[in-house]
Amino acid sequence: MALSQSDLLRLLESLRSADGLELVRSVAERMLQELIEAEAAARIGAGWNEHTETRTAFRNGHREKTVTTQAGDLDLAIPKLRTGSFFPSLLERRRRIDQALYAVIMEAYVHGVSTRAVDDLVKALGTDTGISKSEVSRICGELDKPLSAFRTRPLDHVRFPYIYLDATYCKARVNHQIVSQAVVIATGITEDGGREVLGLMVGDSETEAFWSEFLRSLRERGLTGVRLVIADHHSGLVKAIRKIMLGAAYQRCRVHFLRSVFAVIPKDAAEMVAATIRTIFAQPSQAAVRAQLDTVAEMLGKQFPKVKAMLLEAKDDLTAFAAFPDRHWKKIQSTNPLERINREVKRRTDVVQVFPNDAALLRLVTAVLFEMHDEWIAFPRRYLPDGSMDEIYAAARPDSALALPNTTNATTD
Repeated sequence: MALSQSDLLRLLESLRSADGLELVRSVAERMLQELIEAEAAARIGAGWNEHTETRTAFRNGHREKTVTTQAGDLDLAIPKLRTGSFFPSLLERRRRIDQALYAVIMEAYVHGVSTRAVDDLVKALGTDTGISKSEVSRICGELDKPLSAFRTRPLDHVRFPYIYLDATYCKARVNHQIVSQAVVIATGITEDGGREVLGLMVGDSETEAFWSEFLRSLRERGLTGVRLVIADHHSGLVKAIRKIMLGAAYQRCRVHFLRSVFAVIPKDAAEMVAATIRTIFAQPSQAAVRAQLDTVAEMLGKQFPKVKAMLLEAKDDLTAFAAFPDRHWKKIQSTNPLERINREVKRRTDVVQVFPNDAALLRLVTAVLFEMHDEWIAFPRRYLPDGSMDEIYAAARPDSALALPNTTNATTD
């Protein structure tokens, strides 16, 4: 988009009154904005208000984005499209994560808990190891405001029929001791088939109180419409789900269940037992799924009575997925969708090894999830088939009513 004469005059006047650094910042900001608009026009196949046969999409406003440079923060506007997505190729997608990692490493150094590896990282980042505490505070302060806003943002803009819960563990210093801290993460599938990061929390353990606090925070932020919670079978987590997520079924992760089964059978029988149990999830209907579980339990019970007991005890939770549209089954039988997220979190946190405190751990993990969430929103990919989500909510049913059978056996206090 070319600058008009009036735009040029205003820019010239602002540059005359600016100091040296502000001059560079203003020019860089305007230049980047023009390049972004030009790339958007090329992607769309037409400029503003231009009618061409090559047009493939239409503009739908802008979304703000701040880009940090050596000249200062640049306030840019990223064009949005009515259909599809657009993100300028000249912007770095993971800048926020790098800033958070930088802040954590600096904080670790200032608090005297750095290792030789951390010290090498500091030097590799081009920073003098004599960085001050005030500089670390400034860096962390600039990050904490947007990261906190992301963690506490409202969730009432759409319903989330499916949510996934899982935890990963990282080491941090608490009361001058290195301990393992649980990082619990929630993601959700929206009623139109998209994905979002819902929230996260760092705590001492996966107790019922800890999970209850986390789930209540999601509810307080407006989380509604939940019909199925997919999670592992930690005792505290399951109790919290049954207490807080009223009206939602609980699906026990099939992958974690198999791991529990492997712990009570000989290693040489693992492949046969796993293949037999997998037949439960390959049935064509809800009735067939539940019937197959009974059949498999009887079959394996002759040689592995503990496995039979485990299957029968977990029957309702393992087969909860079958009450939902069969086109969704593969995606809602386990917490596998969270595995990629956990791997990315561990890849970043392993660089630090031991965090100086919980706040530093929370900061870096939030930055990782923030970037993933941005990617899902900026480059939407339908996670579940188009039209299949309509089966979950009946038009005449109020949101507070049960849409599908509730396997949580929840009670109201």
